[in-house]
Amino acid sequence: MRLTTRTKWLTRIGLPMLLATPMVSAQSPNQNQTGQTTFRSSSNYVTTDVIVKDSGGQFVADLRPEDVKVYEDGVEQTITHFQPIIGGRAMGDLTPTAVRPPTEGLIMPKSRRPADVSGRIFIIFIDDMHLQPADSIKARKVLEQIRDEVVHENDLIGLVSTGFSSIQTDLTYDYEHRRFNEAIRKLMGSADTPDDILRLPESSEGISKLRYNANVAFRTAYDILNQAEKITDRRKSFIYVSSGYSFNPFKDARYQQAKEWYEWNTASPDPATDPDNETVSPPVESRWENPFESSGQQFAETDLVAQLAELTRAARRANVVFYTVDPRGLDAGPTLNYKLSVGEWRDWITTTISSLQILADETGGFAIVNTNDFRSGLQRIDAETSDYYIIGYSSTNPDPLRVRRVVEIKVPERDDLMLQYKPEYTIDRSNRGR
Repeated sequence: MRLTTRTKWLTRIGLPMLLATPMVSAQSPNQNQTGQTTFRSSSNYVTTDVIVKDSGGQFVADLRPEDVKVYEDGVEQTITHFQPIIGGRAMGDLTPTAVRPPTEGLIMPKSRRPADVSGRIFIIFIDDMHLQPADSIKARKVLEQIRDEVVHENDLIGLVSTGFSSIQTDLTYDYEHRRFNEAIRKLMGSADTPDDILRLPESSEGISKLRYNANVAFRTAYDILNQAEKITDRRKSFIYVSSGYSFNPFKDARYQQAKEWYEWNTASPDPATDPDNETVSPPVESRWENPFESSGQQFAETDLVAQLAELTRAARRANVVFYTVDPRGLDAGPTLNYKLSVGEWRDWITTTISSLQILADETGGFAIVNTNDFRSGLQRIDAETSDYYIIGYSSTNPDPLRVRRVVEIKVPERDDLMLQYKPEYTIDRSNRGR
């Protein structure tokens, strides 16, 4: 299944998203104690999640390893791990042997079956630094729906916030939703309102506080993804609750406000009342030529896409799917107390929503944005994370310089089936040529 269509905002940027997908691990070179003989070999073990549905949209749960073909760059691969996950529970490895084949030149320890294979793994990522205080009640209600519609008692969940709500719960079974309920009670949005944004100090690259807050959120998510990468052969999902990101919002309103401030403080003196009659500053228009479209600020959207791309690469390396949720719901336009045009408001909403759609679409998930019907989207998350297959293989591609690998999965005898998986991955550049 192809990922959803990019928004107009992303199309306007035109920045390619070359991103990693399934988890890849590489073995480094070995050298014996004498230093005379060196064995060089590498093994790229790849795992990916595959959702298989029939023409009626129902999950197909009866596939066997021999029914499925996996191709990498057009070359068929040998499936060494094939595990159905039904209702969020692992049904066991259906391949003839659960042990991954050894790589020539390496002595590999015997694989041990994980002690805990029940349930799913969810990270509830609450970006309260990008939730306005007025939206706190909406966000709490959305979290209650996530708790009731998505999370089951046999699931491992972790909860973390980015701001002053100070929510941090390591992965654990949350019986009776005690930790989840505590997180809901603590949630309080702390994002700047549009009026606050208009008053924030400027820098050569725009509003530095907005960039700083976004970097805090991205670093927090990035650190969690690095830890999630250590968990293998499990589907891991980020439910990312945020109102999205914009590095250079309300350009025209900020420009107008700056002009009004400048005109007030450099008003031309009246020659009749000004004894010095000194030369005054030139008109505002000649000194303010699109200040928020020049210098580093014209690249604000490009910088945002680049940071989102880096976070998305980390998610694909860790085999994590992002499901983004915007608790603002349907947008009704700016309130009367905001000195913003409808066009500027729409641009801001479009940019923030698009940032969430990028995170979701590029990791195989989807975004629940610009809607008040959260329940149907959350039920879809529950379905997608409950029923799927984990397929693993050791890549036979011998060329370490071929960084980007294209993956194709087929069920030859069932043309009516629809398969949803990540169609490509990239190997770790740091391991090339070893």
